[in-house]
Amino acid sequence: MPKKPWILFDVGGVLEVVDDDTWQEEWWDRVRAVSGLAPHDVDARVAEADLPRIDLTVGTENAFWSGLAEALDLDDQQRSAIRADFWDAYCGTGNQELIEYARSLRSRAGVAILSNSADGAREEEERRFGFASIFDPICYSHELGVAKPEPQAYLLTLQALGADPSDVLFIDDHRVAIEGADAVGIRGILHRENAVTISAVEEFLAGH
Repeated sequence: MPKKPWILFDVGGVLEVVDDDTWQEEWWDRVRAVSGLAPHDVDARVAEADLPRIDLTVGTENAFWSGLAEALDLDDQQRSAIRADFWDAYCGTGNQELIEYARSLRSRAGVAILSNSADGAREEEERRFGFASIFDPICYSHELGVAKPEPQAYLLTLQALGADPSDVLFIDDHRVAIEGADAVGIRGILHRENAVTISAVEEFLAGH
């Protein structure tokens, strides 16, 4: 009896419409503007603050924002504003066509998420997009303690799925993440357009 197929989705640039390659630096530019400090002073202060790695740790979000505000002499209103701006930039807008397509797959396949993330992402993305009603499990790098394209990120996700690599199709918008999946035996497709991605999923399911 064939095993259950799984469709494994990245979030930013796939389920969310956001440019993963530019939003972070654009956000830092806005932080520098809010601080009123010279850019090199901001960078030096942030480096000296030794902020927690919110992309690989749980329960550190508050310490990150408090530490950043202290390092840049921001008041509570400014701290709240840059935090809200961060999550708006991070989450972008929902790729509703692909989200609803993933929902429609649940009678034919498991649907799950593997995403590099920041502490707080689960709560923010759930509030905005309700991912938990569609995807199970949802594997975030800040909860796994390791990020794509490290092999352990994929191996831990396979454990959570209870799946063999050959049973999984992984969708990501970064080639390096696809290469990381391939290294552990997971077939991947590079997402660029919804129609092409959906066609690739249908082909995978038809051949499983």
